Amino acid sequence: MTIYDLKPAFTNLLRPACRWLAARGVTPNQLTIGATLLSVVAGAGIAALHDHARVLLAVPVVLLFRMGLNALDGMLAREHDMTTPLGGFLNELGDVVSDIALYLPFALLPGVSGELVLVTVLLAVLSEMAGVVAVQTGAERRYDGPMGKSDRAFFFGALALAIGSGLEAGLWVQTLLAFVSLLLIATIINRVASALKQCSPAVMD
Repeated sequence: MTIYDLKPAFTNLLRPACRWLAARGVTPNQLTIGATLLSVVAGAGIAALHDHARVLLAVPVVLLFRMGLNALDGMLAREHDMTTPLGGFLNELGDVVSDIALYLPFALLPGVSGELVLVTVLLAVLSEMAGVVAVQTGAERRYDGPMGKSDRAFFFGALALAIGSGLEAGLWVQTLLAFVSLLLIATIINRVASALKQCSPAVMD
């Protein structure tokens, strides 16, 4: 069970907004690009103002908006016949760019290990690569946990909220980052193993 499993309930809440956007000609690709730009701008702001802890309070808000936009772009594509090959590229690349842009600036925060943040972000990217490469083996796109995109968003959102509210960063942050890194390694292994179970014998050979 991961936070990703709650996605159906979340998308149901957004369905009226999806219909409203479709009626006005908004495309999934526009939403995907918008979510990526939002993450990049927010990440740049955090990096520029990393000495001011309260700037981190914006992170949970940005993550919530990003999650909503990502859900809406998928709904528009599936339910309103707007799926395009370009959309597939934008969706996967946008998620990776957004993660890097939003999470890497945590490495600049006082009391936070920049090396551990970098390792966590790199493992996050590798976990998404494992999910995508599964398609090349004949399996479906893998979203296995325990540390998927939504779970990472929850972790970094909660971390930003804690530090932004005045909790001093220290050993507890490094411990959590190390634990999340281990969960990301488990995620990569799970996605590869699940894909191998699905792939065709021809690909296995």
